[in-house]
Amino acid sequence: MDFYERTGIMALGSRLRRLSETITQDSLGIYQLEQLDFEPKWFPVYYTLAHTDPLSVTEIAEQIGHSHPSVSQIAREMRKKGLLVTLKDKYDGRKNMLALSEYGKSIQPKVDKLCEYVHQGVWGLLQETEHDIWQAIDDLENALAQKSLLNRVQVIRKKSETQQVRIVDYTAVYRDDFRRLNEDWITRYFKMEEADHKALGDPDNYIINKGGYIFIALYREKPVGACAMIKMSDSTYELAKMAVDPEAQGKGIGGLLAQAIINKAKNLGANRLFLESNTKMEAAIHLYYKLGFKKIVGGPISPYERSNIKMELFL
Repeated sequence: MDFYERTGIMALGSRLRRLSETITQDSLGIYQLEQLDFEPKWFPVYYTLAHTDPLSVTEIAEQIGHSHPSVSQIAREMRKKGLLVTLKDKYDGRKNMLALSEYGKSIQPKVDKLCEYVHQGVWGLLQETEHDIWQAIDDLENALAQKSLLNRVQVIRKKSETQQVRIVDYTAVYRDDFRRLNEDWITRYFKMEEADHKALGDPDNYIINKGGYIFIALYREKPVGACAMIKMSDSTYELAKMAVDPEAQGKGIGGLLAQAIINKAKNLGANRLFLESNTKMEAAIHLYYKLGFKKIVGGPISPYERSNIKMELFL
């Protein structure tokens, strides 16, 4: 069975590369029809310079959509073949420009003739296909410009990883995990404070027995995240002690935990959540803003030295 039949669209890049190699091999033969010692990869640079004034490597790269190093390498090869010359910019003597050499200009009639033949040949080829491949390639490039294949795979991967996460209610089984996960990020960025020792040392009495709740995130049944909601009044809870294992970050766990807190608060009839954090925790702050939290100016003094931002969400 053909490799591409087994892999399907997953091997799009490899399939396009094979098609490109097939066309490139034919292109070598086409140049030989006019006895031209010419590499197909040189054509974009040659064609651009044949129809414009001298250009810099940067300008050529922008026009043909190649990288600067790629154009520099092609230019070196074409100079060795005598097709290009380097000139000084007439406005800036420090700037090098590329132009066709006399030999490069002399072969242009042959290249132009081949271009016409190739245009007709490609047109006939496209007419034999069921789809407008040229338009399809244009559409594909535009879609990739909006969102790369890498980004698309990252989103799909994250969604798959997130689906393997379960949010469960805290029990004594997770007491050590709740402490471990929070101590890890606190000591990594700051220092443990008195309020931390109270909440993490005895979460049952400090949080649960006072009407609060704790949620634990399990990834493949392993505790990798935690978040608490501390009761301040019947209408207000504090979102606190959000922690995600560094090895499990990037799976949307923080968002799942925060959403579990929000949903629980709503079910309890609360109308406000607030939190304290530090702007050093950029990912967390971004998440809170995404969930609708707004920054609070002023308010009571925080029990945490590290706190430099307060936020709230009205439910």
